[in-house]
Amino acid sequence: MRWKFAVLAVGLVLAGCNTNSADQRTLGGAVIGAGSGAIIGGIAGGGRGAAIGAAVGGVAGAVIGRATTPNNCIYRDRYGRRFEARCP
Repeated sequence: MRWKFAVLAVGLVLAGCNTNSADQRTLGGAVIGAGSGAIIGGIAGGGRGAAIGAAVGGVAGAVIGRATTPNNCIYRDRYGRRFEARCP
């Protein structure tokens, strides 16, 4: 049971490191979805339920992560300060 919470904690830590990159948000969503799906599936239905929960959670997390990514680009002004604006 401890390792399940460890996996979930690692997923949350990795999700905290996300930026606006669509690939990073997709990966973070997949990790969190797979981890939580495996935990819930393991509690509800044993080993097979954990595998199914991880697969479904991973796919759902990846789709949600990709869909919620803002379409912004990072630019620098002439003083070197970074700012975000809509991508062309």
